[in-house]
Amino acid sequence: MARRRRKVTDDEVFAAAQRAMMRRGPHELRLADIAAEAGVTAGLLVQRFGGKRELLLAISARFADSAAPIFAGLRAAHHSPLATVRAYAACMADLAATPEALLRNLAYLQIDLADAAFRGHLVESARATRREIQTLLQEAAAAAELRPDVDVRSLARTVETVIGGALMSWACYREGTAAEWIRRELEAVLAPYLPRGRGGRPSTSARTRRATAKRAPGRRRG
Repeated sequence: MARRRRKVTDDEVFAAAQRAMMRRGPHELRLADIAAEAGVTAGLLVQRFGGKRELLLAISARFADSAAPIFAGLRAAHHSPLATVRAYAACMADLAATPEALLRNLAYLQIDLADAAFRGHLVESARATRREIQTLLQEAAAAAELRPDVDVRSLARTVETVIGGALMSWACYREGTAAEWIRRELEAVLAPYLPRGRGGRPSTSARTRRATAKRAPGRRRG
């Protein structure tokens, strides 16, 4: 029998809860499962948090402002702003390592959307994530990874929507991996904004100059 610990930090409890949540959906998850994962008694968790809902709400509150450190870690591991955006998309694909894993995550998302207390934390996290994406896209444009005329605010909303939407469509089709599916959709969105030579289309001004040149009469040689 595993030895019970007398002391455990909130962060250790939250990490244990997340591990348990990866195996069990919200209706299967018991406080005893989290306690066993953390190596403590369920009574200790009741004493500290009050119950399963209260514990999950505490986790939600703790991670509501996690976007900044998450993106900081991604920035440190990747060479450019656009590579960091792509790495974030790959992280989102981790939610769907298997169809069953995605179903569990969607079940928890349903609670986040239906319960006002949870939803408040969800919205806070979503807004912070969008700001991080927009900042990265601004930096990408400044570094000539994107066309300088890109509307980064609009593109950030689109990128956010496409990543989440791609998860949902992969859940339906289940063709290839979720990571491959999301990457393909993200690249389709980014392609028109990439500079020429990086998979993007020429800018409008460049296309106009070429069209004008084609219409102009050729010079005769004397």
